[in-house]
Amino acid sequence: MNENVEYDNDTSFIVLLTTIGRKTGQNHTVPLRAVKYKNKLYFSRRNTSSDWLKNALINSKVRIICNDKMYHGKAKLENDEWLMKKISKIKYNDNDRSLEHRIILEVTLV
Repeated sequence: MNENVEYDNDTSFIVLLTTIGRKTGQNHTVPLRAVKYKNKLYFSRRNTSSDWLKNALINSKVRIICNDKMYHGKAKLENDEWLMKKISKIKYNDNDRSLEHRIILEVTLV
């Protein structure tokens, strides 16, 4: 589906992200806080230890459920330092967390 997620840009909200398990090949679904910025979705972590991130780096096809609607997307690691800071500021209200270094996964809906 190429519909846009109904939230405005520069906001964060909870979605269900489904990745394909890198070892099992099975769907792996987790609730995560997403950030919508410039019509793309972003997910962030302090490190690469989460299964959902490892899975998305191996197989970029992801599924997102938001407000009972399903979207398909393609994920990629984003290394832009300015973008990392922007996403963190949108995602976190407190200044300490928003300034921590994050790993950013960018999802483009297809």
